[in-house]
Amino acid sequence: MGTIAIDKRKIILYYHSENQLGKQAYSYLQATNKKILAVDISKTKVTGTQWLEISENLHTILSKLINQEHPNFRDYYDSGITLDKEDWIKVLQKHPETLRCPILINGENYHLIETPSEVSKYLENEDISKDARSKS
Repeated sequence: MGTIAIDKRKIILYYHSENQLGKQAYSYLQATNKKILAVDISKTKVTGTQWLEISENLHTILSKLINQEHPNFRDYYDSGITLDKEDWIKVLQKHPETLRCPILINGENYHLIETPSEVSKYLENEDISKDARSKS
């Protein structure tokens, strides 16, 4: 069992509120009828175990969650640096603004949100599946 409490009636969004993409993704979520848990990582510390769980469920490595071109990353870390899992977690915890893009958890499905319209795509898919169930 994971440390992130997932629920098929709830959407979780991990985002940085000072990031334009994060703000837009959060705005798109306002259109859903589901409960929303918005985790603003600039204000809420995400544990290392949670970051590992997120990366595993996204089927990606921790370094792919970080914008390595972000000025704050470049100020503290050399280009081409080799970091282990614990180091990448520390980057996310000490410099949450380097999160590459928001992360949406819808039930058991984890998604990297690279554009705001992706949020609506996942909400539309949900609405379609609801409509299909109600017709059967």
